Amino acid sequence: MAKREHIYEVTVAWTGDRGAGTADYRAYGREHAIRAGTKSEIAGSADPAFRGDADRWNPEELMLAAASACHKLWYLHLAAEAGVVVSRYEDAAQGFVADAAAGGGFSRIVLRPKVTIRAGDDLGLAERLHHQAHAKCNIANSVNFPILCEPTFLRAP
Repeated sequence: MAKREHIYEVTVAWTGDRGAGTADYRAYGREHAIRAGTKSEIAGSADPAFRGDADRWNPEELMLAAASACHKLWYLHLAAEAGVVVSRYEDAAQGFVADAAAGGGFSRIVLRPKVTIRAGDDLGLAERLHHQAHAKCNIANSVNFPILCEPTFLRAP
C-alpha cells in the first residue's frame, strides 16, 4: 500500500525592514506576515522578550495553538464516533519553553480542555478519548517533547 502524504504550504514574509535591513541586531523589526492561499493573513512577530511586537502572534504561541487545535479536532471526531455528545470545548493550554541559555525549545505543553458532555454520557469513555486523540494528533506525533492532557468535564443540563 502506498504511503499517503499531505502537503501544507505557507509563506512567511518578513516585513520588519526599517531601512537598514539587519545591519544591527536592534535595527530591524521582527514583524512578518504568514499567508496560506486565500486565508486571512496572520500578523506575526517574535515574543516581546526577543524584541518582538506583543500585539502579534509569535511562533511559540502558534505551536501551542497548533497542538491544542489538533488535539481538539481529533477529540471531537472520536467523541462523535463513540456517541459522546460534546456541546462545548475550551482549552486553556500552556507551553513551557526553556531559556536559550538553557538550550531553548519547548520542554512540555499542557492541554487543559474543559469539555461539556451530554448528561448521561459515559464519563470514563469521554476521558479515555483524550488518550486516543493524543495518539492520533499529527502535531503530538511530530514533536520531541511531551504534550500532556489534563481534562475537566462538565455535564450539560
